[in-house]
Amino acid sequence: MRIQIENQQGKQKVLKRPLRKIAQKILSVSGFPEAELSILILDNAGIQVINRDYLDRDRPTNVISFAMQEGDGSGVQPLLLGDVVISAERAAADAAEAGIPFEHELVFLLLHGILHLLGYDHERGTEEQMLQMEAREREIFSLLNTEFLTVDGYL
Repeated sequence: MRIQIENQQGKQKVLKRPLRKIAQKILSVSGFPEAELSILILDNAGIQVINRDYLDRDRPTNVISFAMQEGDGSGVQPLLLGDVVISAERAAADAAEAGIPFEHELVFLLLHGILHLLGYDHERGTEEQMLQMEAREREIFSLLNTEFLTVDGYL
């Protein structure tokens, strides 16, 4: 299993080691313990550029996933799931609004992004698929909450 994490923003402190362990746990409980992925942490301006250039949405968002097992070239490297791009700035704002630690929101966005890489879809799928994704998010986040998250953040 190889998980690459790159933090290209400086506003929020992001600890790579616990985030990598959490990503590994998400992949393991999802049945993909040997999968590979990259995680890119940006600010709002950085994720807006990606959202505009690749998805034709000229606005910042919280998380974007790029699956390598979809479309042309899928299956060439079956262990390579793809990329999860997260706006730490947006995660911090959303966490503050919800009254939760920044790290909890960051972990939830990572989980959400990885589930997209694994084929879950709440945007283009049916209502049943949306509900399946939400249920899986709750199930795995509860497990992560028990194992990794603290009142103040993550271990």
